[in-house]
Amino acid sequence: MGIQERTGVRCMRLVRWAFLGVVWLGVMSVLCGPERAHGDLRWLWPKKESLRLRLVALAWNHPRSSFFANEETFIAEKQLTKEESRLVKLIYNFLPYQPRLSDYGLDYYTVHELRAVRDPQCDEKLAQMMTGQVGDWRQQQSQLKYASEAPILNTARSTRPLPCYVTDADDYDRPLPEAAEDPAR
Repeated sequence: MGIQERTGVRCMRLVRWAFLGVVWLGVMSVLCGPERAHGDLRWLWPKKESLRLRLVALAWNHPRSSFFANEETFIAEKQLTKEESRLVKLIYNFLPYQPRLSDYGLDYYTVHELRAVRDPQCDEKLAQMMTGQVGDWRQQQSQLKYASEAPILNTARSTRPLPCYVTDADDYDRPLPEAAEDPAR
């Protein structure tokens, strides 16, 4: 046998094995089908709720930073039904180029639609929010700024911690001015 014949035989064997390999891969792919990976997620992403809120008071307002994220803390009324609401704590985070929630006006009769995450770790009693007892960044006395037409808060009446919701400027939908009727308390 000559050199050309041996090279030709080797080339034919290589082509035959390559062809059989491709056929084998195709058959196995068809038989096994596409299978999705079943990963074990060890945490769940927090679920955002759609909320309708009335701002009662601006509890804490940090000086605006031009480099870092900013935060405003509100006492708000979450509408449960048309006639029923409850007080909640709302933390609104925003970046330097985004508007503050208070820029939309502190008007009690404006309903704000937004999406927020419930965070039980920041629940706080109304009295604590008003006296500055939590956090090293707070002042000695509260700088509570009531919304126009908002009812005065009674700290003696509210003894349970207010549920805390955290949102940001991206999850803020819109303000909805309503007729000046006294909402159910």
